[in-house]
Amino acid sequence: MLIQALTANAVDVGAIGDAPLVFAQGGGSPIKAIAGIQTDGTTTAVVVAKASSIQSVSDLKGKRIATLRSQTGHYLTLAALHAAGLKYDDVEFVFIPPAAAKLALQTGAVDAWATWGPYISSAKIVDGAREIVNGGKLMSGLSYVVATDNALRDKRENILTYLRSYRVAHQWMLKHPDSYATVWAEEVGLPLPVARDVIKGMVGEVVPLTDAVIAKQQLVSDFMSETRLVPRSLNAHAIIDSSFTF
Repeated sequence: MLIQALTANAVDVGAIGDAPLVFAQGGGSPIKAIAGIQTDGTTTAVVVAKASSIQSVSDLKGKRIATLRSQTGHYLTLAALHAAGLKYDDVEFVFIPPAAAKLALQTGAVDAWATWGPYISSAKIVDGAREIVNGGKLMSGLSYVVATDNALRDKRENILTYLRSYRVAHQWMLKHPDSYATVWAEEVGLPLPVARDVIKGMVGEVVPLTDAVIAKQQLVSDFMSETRLVPRSLNAHAIIDSSFTF
């Protein structure tokens, strides 16, 4: 996974979600967030099989939910349970990777799947799964460009050049979503309708890490410590380098 690659200095820069950033901080990964990517949060969701009797978050009580531990789907599920007045142990989490989760949902081995991006879009468009909740009102919608401490020390000008190019490319994507979807689908092997659906949720801009952005991340961090996704309270400022302007 990307966090492990960053921690091992196998890569210098990458992009991760708000919950994985907290997980990385809690694990002592030597990385810093250097820019934010603000979306509407809807690309993270919980889906169920088309024929499932589950219609709402309340119906998840006593059910098995596939997701990745301490990732955005896990975070969303806990936030959704809290909002619905359910306890976190009212459901059984099954921590398995996306390929296994997809099969488990199709075979009925799990009742729901909490995941993100192309996995959600593919489940709905290709497999006919139904979405029962997404992160639009329950998550920050933030992802982050992150860099290793070593790269920030030794390759700062290169990273700044990358950030500026990344922002321009992101703006182009927002203005030309169909063209981007066509190229992206070919590059990663996605059906074109799936790629288009994912991009619909990628609205927003690449933004500097202002106090307002850091405050949003602190709320994510606080919730994750309260739900014991991380073992202690964390200060979001400690994993953020807000010195980059672009």
